[in-house]
Amino acid sequence: MLLLFKNTVGRKIVMAVTGLLMFGFIIGHLLGNTTIFTGPDGINAYAEKLRNLGPLIWIMRVIMLVMVSLHVFFGVQITLEDNAAKPGSYAMKRNLRSTFASRSMIWTGLLIAGYLIYHLLQFTFHVINPEISSMKNFDSLGRHDVFSMLVHGFQSVLVSSVYIAAMIAVALHLAHGIQSLFQTLGLNNDSSLPAIEKAGLITAVILFLGYVSIPAAILAGIVK
Repeated sequence: MLLLFKNTVGRKIVMAVTGLLMFGFIIGHLLGNTTIFTGPDGINAYAEKLRNLGPLIWIMRVIMLVMVSLHVFFGVQITLEDNAAKPGSYAMKRNLRSTFASRSMIWTGLLIAGYLIYHLLQFTFHVINPEISSMKNFDSLGRHDVFSMLVHGFQSVLVSSVYIAAMIAVALHLAHGIQSLFQTLGLNNDSSLPAIEKAGLITAVILFLGYVSIPAAILAGIVK
């Protein structure tokens, strides 16, 4: 197991696997969040089901924390090692063939990790803007009023802007990350690479639009 972490190929496999698990979480999280479009009952019922999982939900959170930590740590480590090992001329040629998304992977990854901390402090631990993000309010059925918490939170242009900026970072990271996943696991070749790159870009855009539609609808007064 330790050899897997020390070997560059092994660390890339760990990054691919953790990235795949986080990709699944991103999709599931979006599907849950979009229940806000069905009104208070939809997302409040969804949140109540999660709360009823009890300790299981915290086990899942700990697993995701480990996944994110491994992904970020190895991502930064491999990037620094690659930059230190490559001559200037080779790096320049590589940049000519790369995209902005691929060159900024380390930065978008760090931005996402930073936003994740901010997001948890705001909507889970209620440290940031506790007056609007606290889940102490309940709906008519005695469930935590997550609907009102999100609406009041995203009515702030600043909060929504930070959220949208974070989703741009997620989209950029996914656009290249999906391609890297296939490459690391040996599931692509020269003929399939263009299709995989296009699929990664389309997937990233769809997820971006899905996530951004929530604060956009709240700011526009569609969800209120």
